[in-house]
Order: sequence, then structure tokens, then C-alpha cells
Amino acid sequence: MTDSGEGRVETVNDVGPGKHMAEEVAEQPDVLAKLVQARSDIATVGDAIVKRSPRFVLLAARGTSDHAAIYAKYLVEVLLGLPAGLVSPSTTTLYRAEQDLTDVLLITVSQSGGSYDLLEVTQAARSRGALTVAVTNTPSSPLEEAAELSVDVQAGTEKAVAATKTYTATLLALYLLVDAMRNGTGEHVADIGELASRTLTDTVEDVERAVARYRFADRILTTARGYSYATALEGSLKLSETSYLPTRAYSGADLLHGPIAAVDTETAVVGVAGIGAGGASMLDVFATLSERGADLLCVGSAAWSVPSASLTIPVPEVAEEVAPILEVLPLQRLALELALARGFDPDRPRGLRKVTRTR
Repeated sequence: MTDSGEGRVETVNDVGPGKHMAEEVAEQPDVLAKLVQARSDIATVGDAIVKRSPRFVLLAARGTSDHAAIYAKYLVEVLLGLPAGLVSPSTTTLYRAEQDLTDVLLITVSQSGGSYDLLEVTQAARSRGALTVAVTNTPSSPLEEAAELSVDVQAGTEKAVAATKTYTATLLALYLLVDAMRNGTGEHVADIGELASRTLTDTVEDVERAVARYRFADRILTTARGYSYATALEGSLKLSETSYLPTRAYSGADLLHGPIAAVDTETAVVGVAGIGAGGASMLDVFATLSERGADLLCVGSAAWSVPSASLTIPVPEVAEEVAPILEVLPLQRLALELALARGFDPDRPRGLRKVTRTR
């Protein structure tokens, strides 16, 4: 599912297939540019966190928001030097565990702010000593009311079931929050709206070629390392929920520890190859995939440097820690166009709803 409550919810109207998803993919440059302009509001939250000197960071999320939380985990550990971990909501909602969360920062990511389990986790954490922060696209949500501090991702109403603009806006909001906590100026995302616009414009033909090549694929793997691992996870989810393709996402390191045995000439692989340590570490993975005969599509600022790739989708080069905001854009469009080419409506994925209630 997309998230345990995505975006500000609105019923999908009787319109052409994929219309809402296509519109929301196209809105992202403006959404991102607007969020950068609100950096000072997010910095205020960051300053409040720093004053509390958290010793550890926990992240709570589901679905698409979980991928954003994994991205934030890398930001916290690399840029702030703090240990970070992902919450298992069921330890609170089902097992009633009572951890000591004194001096812990809990960041709950939920685009709708309406997930029962995440709300309960946030309430419980606050009662046990944690500083709680809600990152949500719905300012008036129960989650925001439950948390001590909140960040509005400002993506506006999202009509499509498959989250696009709320995902990239959440990534950017989390980056701006962490950047503020290290006294950053947001310089690496100052022109992110313009770069997102260029990414969407410049990758149209590359995505069309990928759609033609993978229209009849039976299964797809996605893989990356570092910050971009979140991109692999989100790309996999988008492909599975819109085109009903069996997809799996792997860290490049984990892929070599067993799953590589299932890769053969019938396997399509989407690999993220960006400039930076994470992308560089993927070169050996791509070489091994080539030896196994996989059909490799590389996405990222260093996609051009992978000789074994059947297709590439280059994106603009940015600081590695903000690259996932751009890398996912052509994968969103790939999911959209692939679904349409396979005869499906990505705005009406079977069996899915915009908000999922879990405990």
C-alpha cells in the first residue's frame, strides 16, 4: 500500500486513466520550490529539537512514508552523527511494550496524519519522555495534535492513490529539518524546484524507451545503496501498485548476499547510480548483475558511467544527500506510463485505498 494514510484525501473522480497521478507528478517542481521558501518555519522546529539535545532518533512510518523515514535515517546518522532506528509500531499497539524514551527524538512521518498505529505510537512515546515531531501533509490531523512539534510538507491535496508529490515533499521537509539541526543554510536545495522541472522535462524520452522495453516484463528488481536505497524501495512500490508487477527492492549489498542467485536473463533490474559513495559502491553490483545476464536500467546522476546498462535515465548532479528527491521522479513517471501501456489505470489500483487503517 502507498502509506498508512496518504496526503489530504479526496475521492478520485471519473476522469481519464492516470490523469490525477500525471498531474501530481507534474506539480512537484512547484511544490518543492514552495517548500524551500518555507525553510525558516522548518528551521524553527530544528532549533527547538537541538535545544533538547536528543541522544537517539527514532522514526515511525508506514508504506511510502516508511521509505522517506529510511532516507531520514541516513540523514540523521551521516549528517548529525546520531544513532537512528525505525520503530516497529506493533511493539506498542499489539505488545504494549513500554520503553524508556527519555531524551529520545521520535519523528513520525505520515502524509495524512490519520494512521491509528502511528498516532498511538506518538502518544505513547510522548508519555514516556520522547520529544515528538510530526511530519505530515495535513496540519489539522490527529497526529499533529498528538506531537509536541510538527512540520507541514505543504504538498496540497493529493487525489491519486499512488503518492508522488507528497513523497518528494516529505523527503525535502526531512532534509530541511536535519539540515537546520546542523546549522545548515539549505544551499544544496536552493534550486531544487528548477532541478526537478529539468529532470521531468529531460527524461521524457528516456522513460518512453524504458516503457517500451519493460512493458512485458514479468518481474523487476530495484537496487541501490546509501541515501538512494529509499529510491529503490519507493520505485519498487510504485511499480507494484500501479502495474501489478512482482517487484522486490534490495540494498546492493544485500542483493549480493543471496538474492543474486535468482537473477537471470529474464530479470529486469532498475539500479540507482548516483554521484557519491553510495553510487560508487554499486559498480561491483552492476557488474555482477551483468554477468548474470540481467537487463539493467540505470537511473541517476552517474547512470552514464555504467557500461553494462541496457538503458539509462540520467538526472542532474546534486549533493548526494538530496539526490533521492530527483532520482525518484523518472521512476514515478515510469510507473505511471508502464501502467497505462499495460492497460491499467494507476489512479484506481485494485484493492487499494488512499488511507489504510492499521494497528
